[in-house]
Amino acid sequence: MKACGETVDVYQASLKFHRRLRGKLSIQSKVKLKSKRDLSLAYTPGVAQPCLEIQKNPQRLYDYTIKGNCVAVISDGSAVLGLGNIGAKAALPVMEGKAILFKEFAGIDAFPVCIDSQDPAKLVETIRLISPVFGGINLEDISAPRCFEVETQLQDLGIPVMHDDQHGTSTVVYAALINALKVVKKDMGELKVAISGAGAAGLDIARVLLNIGQTEAILPPVKEVILCDSKGAVHRGRTDLNPYKQAALAYTNNHSNAQTLEEALVDADVFIGVSVANLLNHKHIASMARKAIVFAMANPAPEILPGEAKKGGAAVIATGRSDYPNQVNNVLAFPGLFRGALDSHAMKVTMEMREAASMALAGCVKKPTADRIVPYSLEKGVASVVAKAVVKAVKKFNVPVWG
Repeated sequence: MKACGETVDVYQASLKFHRRLRGKLSIQSKVKLKSKRDLSLAYTPGVAQPCLEIQKNPQRLYDYTIKGNCVAVISDGSAVLGLGNIGAKAALPVMEGKAILFKEFAGIDAFPVCIDSQDPAKLVETIRLISPVFGGINLEDISAPRCFEVETQLQDLGIPVMHDDQHGTSTVVYAALINALKVVKKDMGELKVAISGAGAAGLDIARVLLNIGQTEAILPPVKEVILCDSKGAVHRGRTDLNPYKQAALAYTNNHSNAQTLEEALVDADVFIGVSVANLLNHKHIASMARKAIVFAMANPAPEILPGEAKKGGAAVIATGRSDYPNQVNNVLAFPGLFRGALDSHAMKVTMEMREAASMALAGCVKKPTADRIVPYSLEKGVASVVAKAVVKAVKKFNVPVWG
């Protein structure tokens, strides 16, 4: 019996796996306590001295504590994977998983923090109060539009704060698109793009493709982005738009009269789906421009299955799943982005840093093909390449740094 291309047994096996381990994380000491001398250095009385040094100069936290290599993976459990609003307690296995990816791919000590409140003000206050421990904050699985408010209010923390559902997703999507265009031989500046999903990921992908917020973009903006949500195209005639979708009207749907996703797809060069399963069929893809690019990234089931998209004439297809070619997975971005931010002492993550990460990620695939536009999700060395590009971007664009 199969479910979404994977055996149903994986779910039961995962339950046994988690129960046996009782979670995926543990704390490992860097020091051995074998003598009174060891205890005096690691704890009392010796530990008083670094405390006093930090009191005199708080920046010394980076010299004497875990802070410089520690990231908090924070969620309120309101938008977890494809599971929805399952709450803070139920979100913990996912945040643990995210933490082990940080360690595996970037050597970063990450710790899951699930906050039992979905009040944006309380989330912001809590994160501010615990921030002295961490060198970076990775916001995760917080529903839109609250996620925008939380992320924006934390930009003055003095440490990098990134909402991975926005920034990690858009970074990998942009890298995948760079290489997909090499395969179909089209130019970024000529593209018409239809996006299904106007939440955290969709809105940020639109901004990235149109270079919104960048002072010095490497690649030109696409020609047109038509942003769609569950009620159709996000257009000026609608009265039900939240402030974030309303703001998106300044740069999306400027050259089209599309009212629906189906209308938005006509003659579109690219479809990007960050919405719901089984939204499209081959006839929708057939209405797109020749050599269409289809990124159907809803999980666990995409907006359209690769076989159906090919039937409609799609030239390059990507999903969010590992059982098809071209898995667009955030693990290709966030470890390297944070590694670069920490190594460069950056105080924030900027659009320029993220574009540099996308370019570096695209460059990891030397000869893109229809079945390989991004590296394999578990490919070693990708995070290091991305991190080095981010460090260079911090210097080039004079991103504020600590120390």
